[in-house]
Order: sequence, then structure tokens, then C-alpha cells
Amino acid sequence: MARKHRIPWKTGEHYHITARGNRKESLFSDKKDYQKYLHYLKETKTSLPFNLHAYCLMPNHIHLLIEMQHHSISDIIKRIHTIYAMYYNVRYDLVGHLFQGRFKSEVVDSSDYLLEASRYIHLNPVKAGLTKRAEDWPWSSYQAYLKISENRLLLPLSPQDISTTKTLAHFPEPSTIHYQHFIKSKMDSK
Repeated sequence: MARKHRIPWKTGEHYHITARGNRKESLFSDKKDYQKYLHYLKETKTSLPFNLHAYCLMPNHIHLLIEMQHHSISDIIKRIHTIYAMYYNVRYDLVGHLFQGRFKSEVVDSSDYLLEASRYIHLNPVKAGLTKRAEDWPWSSYQAYLKISENRLLLPLSPQDISTTKTLAHFPEPSTIHYQHFIKSKMDSK
């Protein structure tokens, strides 16, 4: 059966991108792997510009919340995942696919969805039991939203690489504190 065609992308549209490791296996074996993926993400952001609103790298899958500029989602993700898979396969002496099938993309078509997608992405490591507090997971953009920089010194992506303005604009000042309450309110309601 033929696979579904991707919906045409538009400049200014937001997408929640997910991709999983082949057979749900790990995409990242250690700190160096996470850093490499972020390095390739930043490199691609420079060569095929897009706005990165949120990300979270989990051991066996990734989440990206991006806003399109001049290049298709497919071109962006293909570039990141091709060079990361080549790096990973060489490093671990592997062959074959690293990612399971095609990445998934959901159009984020409202401000409410933008906020919910951001919250979902940032709470992913907490829900998976990898950390008790979202701000303690070093492989997400949540620290950039809270203006925490001490863990980011060794990461290829700096807080300036994350487009927080559009999301934080939905909260009164101090927006970082209100955003943090918004994130935590989902955990408190459970």
C-alpha cells in the first residue's frame, strides 16, 4: 500500500514533529550522542532556516516544535536524521535504519495547540519517569524558557537558538514564571 503524501507546508506554519528509533530502540546511548543530534539540529537550522520553539530528546524518540520559513519539513528532518544516522552507525559499527519509518508531523493550528504541544514536549521526560522535574532534563528546551543556562554550557544549542517569544507572549509578566506554572499545572492535576 502506498504511503500517504505529506500535506503541503506553508511559511509561518508550526509543526509538532516526532520520530522514533527503529524497533523502538535507543537513538542516544550517551551524552555525546545527544550533543551530536543537537549539533546537527543547529547546523540544519543555519543552512535550512526554521524557528525552533521547543524540543525534547528522549532515549528512543524525539520531539520538535518548529515554525517553517523557506524549506519543507521533509528537507529539514531528512537532513538532520541522515547525518545523525550516519554518525551513529559509524560510531557503533551498525548498518541499516536508525529511525523507524517516516517522522510524524502534526500541524499546530492554534495558539492553544502551540501551548499544549510545548507543555507536552517539555513534560515528556517527567511522564516517562526519567526525571521528577522537567527543568532537570538536560536534553530539552525547557531550561531556555526558564532562562536557566548552567546546564547548557556544553550543549550545541544555546537559549538564543530557541524561539521562546511567541509562546511566552501568551503569559503575563514575568512570563517565564507563568509559563513554569502552566507546565507544572498539568503535573499537579494528576
